[in-house]
Order: sequence, then C-alpha cells, then structure tokens
Amino acid sequence: MPKRRTRTVSRRAAEAAVQTLLRWAGDNPDREGLRDTPKRVANAYRDWFSGYSIDPGAYLRRTFEEVEGYDEMVVLRDISFESFCEHHMAPIIGRAHVGYLPTDRVVGISKLARVVDGYARRFQVQEKLTAQIAACINEVLKPRGVGVVINAVHECMTTRGVHKRGVSMVTSKMLGTFRADASTRAEFLRFIAIEGSNQR
Repeated sequence: MPKRRTRTVSRRAAEAAVQTLLRWAGDNPDREGLRDTPKRVANAYRDWFSGYSIDPGAYLRRTFEEVEGYDEMVVLRDISFESFCEHHMAPIIGRAHVGYLPTDRVVGISKLARVVDGYARRFQVQEKLTAQIAACINEVLKPRGVGVVINAVHECMTTRGVHKRGVSMVTSKMLGTFRADASTRAEFLRFIAIEGSNQR
C-alpha cells in the first residue's frame, strides 16, 4: 500500500493561490462576496482530497471468519462517489459496483465503500481509480476473484470542451476468477445490472 502523504504547502500559500486564480479569472478577491472564498476553498480541498492522508487498505484488515461456510459472491452496488479529474480539476461524479469471491473470510460492507472513497478523494482518472480499488481488495483480502465496475459522469467533458451532457463512462477491472471464468464474470454483471441501477 502507498505511504500516506503529508502536506508540504502551508494553508496561507494555498489561500494565496486561490486569490491568484480569482484575479486570473477576472474578478477581485477583495470584494465582499469573495473575501472568504480562499478560506472556504482550502477547507473544501481538505474534504475533497482527504484520500491522500489515509491508507484505503487499512479498512479491509479487520475481517470476519464466522460466516457459516459462506463462499459465494459478495457484491456491493451503487456506491456513490465524487472525485476530481487530474487533467482539469473538474468533478467526476459516479457510482462504483464492487464484488469479490471470499476464501475463508469476509469484510464489513461499509469498508468496501470506504475503500472506494479513499481512492476517489484524490485527483484521478477513472481507469486508474477502477484498477486501484480492485488491486487493494485483491491484495488485502486475497479472495478468489474481484470485480469492479465504475459508471461516472466527467464534468471536464460536460462543462467545458465538447460540452456533451448525458454521457457517462464505464470502466471495469476483473481479477482472479472474475477474469478467468466467464460464468463468474457474467454472474457479477447480472448482479450489478448497470441498466437497472440507480445511476442518474
């Protein structure tokens, strides 16, 4: 797992950078409506990018073995998340679907959602985000297989550039039996049923 990163830029410098961007956009950061904006943006960044200060794999290290021999697929679908495009710093809004085939232990389902958030709360590209979530679950839980599918809308495409709304991107990462066994993969895809999910 990657080491936690520490901030090397002071809060004062971060707020000054926001003031610079406000000026570059053509506004006056000293006017009443913008006076506290640098402070608010710095606070927002601490929330939006909190994933840099945590190890998502730590959420998976407490597992449960008393599952009465359960060894079928575990799927958590429609995990909502917000991330930011590392190319334009624009929001990526989507849902992740995560499944795994346990060996002799399972993890609390809320921990799967926390892993998604841990990686989403960083600057991302969707392909990398999908792979990171799958690799983390595979490395820590060591299941027979892992599947991750993400369906997301990229504001860098809807609010700038080509300005195409109503477009979402789907990425997937299959490991172990999810990749090697077509029937396992098909079962997972039926469970998540993207067409019938709550994605808006």
